Amino acid sequence: MPELFKYKYDDLFNPTLTALHKLGGSGSIEEIEEEVAKILNLTDGQVNEIHRGNTSKLSYRLAWARNYLKRYGLLENSSRGIWALTERGLKTPSIDQEAIKRKVVAEDKQQRLKDKTKSNDIPDDAGADEELQKYSWQEQLIEELQKINPAAFERLCQRLLRELGFQNVEVTGRSNDGGIDGKGTLRLGGVLSFHVIFQAKRYKGTVSPSIVRDFRGAMVGRADKGLIITTGNFSREAKREASRDGAPPIDLMDGNDLAEKLKELKLGIEIELVEKVFIKSDWFKSI
Repeated sequence: MPELFKYKYDDLFNPTLTALHKLGGSGSIEEIEEEVAKILNLTDGQVNEIHRGNTSKLSYRLAWARNYLKRYGLLENSSRGIWALTERGLKTPSIDQEAIKRKVVAEDKQQRLKDKTKSNDIPDDAGADEELQKYSWQEQLIEELQKINPAAFERLCQRLLRELGFQNVEVTGRSNDGGIDGKGTLRLGGVLSFHVIFQAKRYKGTVSPSIVRDFRGAMVGRADKGLIITTGNFSREAKREASRDGAPPIDLMDGNDLAEKLKELKLGIEIELVEKVFIKSDWFKSI
């Protein structure tokens, strides 16, 4: 099957800069991706094309583009996943993509020499930041989730929602119920309550807009909010359908979002912190 999305990561340096300038200097990953898609006039097929697992080629290559732009001093990011132009980035409408690649490659080469490590021992993602490195563990976790049976996945979603503060969470799982797998109540500040229904979709591949439409049809008149949780990913059209004007909005949690929540709550995940010791040679010279 021919590749639809043919832009390489370095082809996305300038579109990423342009997108952030258009967004006012900062934006979430989703906002940047949507703006880049508009700038490049990408088709839905190009946006949805999968790199590996649940990650699209657009998402994966934009992550590399942001990493290079950050190392070049044009971008910075917060722990909440918001990317912003630095002072230098605000003054830079466009850049020479080859210059960025030369600088980053030179830095990596210098690091290899410093570590006295042979080049072929360096992984392909050397120098990558946390956003890029997370893809490997997310993919492994999603594979595990896709192995469990549907009933177990529904119970996991029930536990997840309880951990997130939902109350009276029930798994219904009735057939011919428009895809509704459960319901719960979310209280905000002990004052406002929202009745929420959810669909737990243990799924490989892309969730289509028809699934979102059918779920919304089942939700109307029965709940204030709807949530679809899947181990797959949502197509661009499904995302549009979920937030379509004039229709009750549906919240979406794809496989990568689910993996992040499980990590945050440490459900089925154990995080090991590795100590790294740095010797300050200059300090000893100054004694």
